[in-house]
Amino acid sequence: MSEGDEFVIDRFHFNSQLPGRLVDFDYAQNLWPVVYILNDDPVHEAYIGETTDAISRFKTHLKHTKKGVLSSVYLICSDKFNKSATLDLEANLIKYISGDGKYLLLNDNFGLANHTYYQKEEIYHPMFGAVWHRLRSLGVVKHSIAHIDNSDLFKYSPYKTLSREQKEGIVLIINAILNDDFQNVVIEGGAGTGKTIMATYLFKLMHTPIEEFNFAGFESDDKVLVDLVRKLKQKYPAPKMALVIPMASFRNTIKKVFKHIRGLNAKMVIGPSEVVKNNYDLVLVDESHRLRRRVNLGTYFGVFDKVCKQLGLHKSSSSELDWILMRCPKAVFFYDEDQSIKPSDVRKEDFDKLKDHVRTKIEQLRSQFRVRGGRSYVDFVKNLLNSRLRKEDKPFFKNYEFMLFNSIREMIGEIKAKEKDHGLARLVAGYAWPWISKNDKTALDIRIDGVELRWNSVSNDWLNSSNALEEVGCIHTVQGYDINYTGVIFGEEISYDPKKRAIVIRKENYHDRNGKQTITDPAELKAFILNIYQTLLLRGINGTYIYVCDENLRAYFARHIPTFVLSAEPELLVAEKEQGTPLIPFENSVPLYDMTIAAGDFSPPQIPEGCDWVYVPDHIRV
Repeated sequence: MSEGDEFVIDRFHFNSQLPGRLVDFDYAQNLWPVVYILNDDPVHEAYIGETTDAISRFKTHLKHTKKGVLSSVYLICSDKFNKSATLDLEANLIKYISGDGKYLLLNDNFGLANHTYYQKEEIYHPMFGAVWHRLRSLGVVKHSIAHIDNSDLFKYSPYKTLSREQKEGIVLIINAILNDDFQNVVIEGGAGTGKTIMATYLFKLMHTPIEEFNFAGFESDDKVLVDLVRKLKQKYPAPKMALVIPMASFRNTIKKVFKHIRGLNAKMVIGPSEVVKNNYDLVLVDESHRLRRRVNLGTYFGVFDKVCKQLGLHKSSSSELDWILMRCPKAVFFYDEDQSIKPSDVRKEDFDKLKDHVRTKIEQLRSQFRVRGGRSYVDFVKNLLNSRLRKEDKPFFKNYEFMLFNSIREMIGEIKAKEKDHGLARLVAGYAWPWISKNDKTALDIRIDGVELRWNSVSNDWLNSSNALEEVGCIHTVQGYDINYTGVIFGEEISYDPKKRAIVIRKENYHDRNGKQTITDPAELKAFILNIYQTLLLRGINGTYIYVCDENLRAYFARHIPTFVLSAEPELLVAEKEQGTPLIPFENSVPLYDMTIAAGDFSPPQIPEGCDWVYVPDHIRV
């Protein structure tokens, strides 16, 4: 069926004559469900909607102060449309046009549909791709869907279709904000639990006038959220708010997102030291585990001391957490103690003290929204790094690529292949090599088995920098970000003691000066380094690859993680056990005792001692 048979997109001038012109338009006259885009290129604003009565809806929009001044309307129609399909198309257009960045949307971000309906995947999902392609050819949108999927503007946009779990999280946060018995709210959640999305979503929610909300079509179980939003707008009709982000690079990324959202602006995203410049009704603190105290601050010592003096605090015993508690009548902290990575981070004990306070509300987020391996992958990584796995424990992650490499060249090759196919595939590593290239741009920092690599050449927005694929990112360049595929290099600062059955740290091989100065307790340094690797291992949305420099650690990982085998030969067979089908942790992984090699000249790959599982690429399975 051709694109023209599935749907049509017609453009009209949006003015007082439009309702009369639509009288002879079949889809409008016969009250078909349609989707429309109101836009105006000179002011770069747009509004997306859906309706079963286009004529009546446009008459209403023409009277609206903001929508009525838009100049064009694109009407998307199909005889295959039903109400569910148009709600779905509307929601997707809102998300992707927001992520495209050409227009500031007049839409609110509340109540976007995300439900299953008849033939959604068979007909309507492919149709959205065709609609988007047609809108690009008409100049309505700029970028491809693939480009937008990988953009920060899309990933952190408040125009998200919330899952049931995310709605429940928003309800928890709003209830806590409305409760005057609590001054502070601590939202605990691990990497990938959607903390940043919830922060930006809530920010947009509170900066949209109540009259612009579209409450139509809400189901009964959403009534609680609708009522809470009304109460929130009554309590904070024009809130003075700030989103505090401690890390400069991630802060700049979210500033760019806010710049492209109507009602928000980049000045709303601030660093911790800026809380003293204004009075706020409410402050949201993302990545609050990275708030700092007066330890290993480098050039930031001067600013830190100045703010402490301004607030009348003793510089040696206070922290950025104290600044926020002192200056903000209400604060929401998004917190994960497992992502504290250096001595300058506010101590866990200080957050424990905050959580124990009678006027602090604590809520938990557990659902995993980043890695497709889900909660089971997160738990596996934690148990792996903390030596809590039994010998028989193996990964089982459907639709998630997780494997160990014996060759750094092969891992780099796979990362580059994923970059070509999916984009945003990056190498990252623990801080096990000095950053020589910081001062000598021609220098190479990392040498592994004849392969020479360079640390990230930029600190700000390294993931999207022009040379990122040829470089290796450190924890400071990727914390907070999503990556499609991550290749994690474990350096010589981390090993495994088979007698103690525990991971051990070699302090002399850890080269983050600010990450180890002032640390006298080896257990404290180990905790920071394990948090760094855990954070790196939880960046990858679709997959995580691992290369380990230390032989003992590699052998330990090989007992629990499938090993990648690269071969161009087709003779590698996967046999079944005599009794039934073998357990397979994920699609392309097989136990070694279920792998046989066909007769011929083909030599099987070298399998490391202690390895129980092997990853077999699709192209050599028969």
